[in-house]
Amino acid sequence: MKEYGYKELSEEEKQKPYAKYFYKKPEEPMPEAFAPFDKPIDVSKALMPENINDLLNPGYLEAETGWCILPNGAGYLANHVKMPGVSVDMINWWFAWIGLEPLRYKIWYPKDHYDISVSDEHRKIMLDPKTPAVKKFQGLTETVIENIGSGAEKIIFNFLTPEEFGFDMTRFKAPLVGTLVGANVFVKPKLFFMPKVPVLMCHFIREIDNGIEFRSRYWAGYSMINKKPKCKLPPLVKVPASTLKGLAVHNVYEYTNLASFLPQLYEEQKGIVA
Repeated sequence: MKEYGYKELSEEEKQKPYAKYFYKKPEEPMPEAFAPFDKPIDVSKALMPENINDLLNPGYLEAETGWCILPNGAGYLANHVKMPGVSVDMINWWFAWIGLEPLRYKIWYPKDHYDISVSDEHRKIMLDPKTPAVKKFQGLTETVIENIGSGAEKIIFNFLTPEEFGFDMTRFKAPLVGTLVGANVFVKPKLFFMPKVPVLMCHFIREIDNGIEFRSRYWAGYSMINKKPKCKLPPLVKVPASTLKGLAVHNVYEYTNLASFLPQLYEEQKGIVA
């Protein structure tokens, strides 16, 4: 993989009306946002992927933020970010819109987001005005280059529908949930002989007063297969704590920054995926 990192925009990219967000000073999270990640939570407080429907219960779970290593060696991370002024429609639009051009991914968090691409087949689906908003990313695949704590890595997101993720679709509706950004994620190893690292990602988005909240969950070592979560770690392998903490910090920064400009960007782009 060629060298990736923070780079100045090309002359063509600078002409885009949203290039200004690349140069915007990133929104800084409050220091207390990182405090829950100083040490692991008790394993008993982790939400196992088999119990994903617990997210549909009113209120909150015992540990909405934190990380730990599960008994099977997999890693668990929970994060909770509130996004005032942001709507469910904005989120559905954003996750389709960014896949169409690398600059759009870069403006999300310029320090650590470097590239994004989709197949021609999926691009056609995303650009079709007849495609429902959530279907412009759910069920599709995006490949990104970003730094989540260990340098630039190639990461493949195979987005899932709520049904594929195992949610009870009789309960999957407002006000219990607004939308889902969930995926089987694969981090491509930097050495060719190493296996891809699977991660099951769930951004459970719910409306709150004056905005939305991301109730995020990651299970490093898991994939969702036929609506059932499966740990795919080799025996005796454990996910490093540093990987989870690095992802936690990255997650706080990128979603805090996104909340700071998404409403304005959505209005400027008129909510159109093009």
